[in-house]
Amino acid sequence: MASKGEGWRRRIRRGLAGHAADVDPNAALLANVVGAPSAELRSRLLEPSRQAAVLVGLIGRADGPTVLLTERAEHLEHHPGQISLPGGRLADGEDAVAAALREAHEEVGLEPGRVEILGRLAPQLTGTGFCVTPVVGWLAVAFEPRPDPAEVRSAFEVPLEHLLVPNNRSLGTRTRWGTRFVSHEFYFEGHRIWGATAAILARFIEVIDEKTI
Repeated sequence: MASKGEGWRRRIRRGLAGHAADVDPNAALLANVVGAPSAELRSRLLEPSRQAAVLVGLIGRADGPTVLLTERAEHLEHHPGQISLPGGRLADGEDAVAAALREAHEEVGLEPGRVEILGRLAPQLTGTGFCVTPVVGWLAVAFEPRPDPAEVRSAFEVPLEHLLVPNNRSLGTRTRWGTRFVSHEFYFEGHRIWGATAAILARFIEVIDEKTI
């Protein structure tokens, strides 16, 4: 009989294999618009995006996988204190996988060789002009994060099953560039997970939820 972790790994792989990771990010953003997109939004979509990647890191704990999240340091210029997935900009010559693993190593001390890459999600445009590719990886159970205080105030884990419970998240709207968008939020032990991180987690859940694939 397969272990609980192996069962989850197969489920996630199956979901990612059926996911169109090459979806046009502009089209994906427009699909989240409530009503009509504004002229300002359409103008923004013509501008080049900066490429970035994040790691959706799943840790195979005995009670079930958890998702590794970080709380950004308060002194950072952009999004201080916000809950994030480890990640950042692509360096010259890097692909999304290399960038996500490098950033995770810098932020929480995760050795790249300890990560099994399961796949990736479609790139997502953010309100700060980045096109972010989420890379999904499986981590060894023994991993314990070591946050770099220059970038990360704390690191914590959210059980994947917690994210799958509808009562632990909410759906609303937000306005940017004169356009209303669908927005997601998750809640865990006093943490409010919102913005691009919540949108990525919502998409990941949709992809692996066996009721929707």
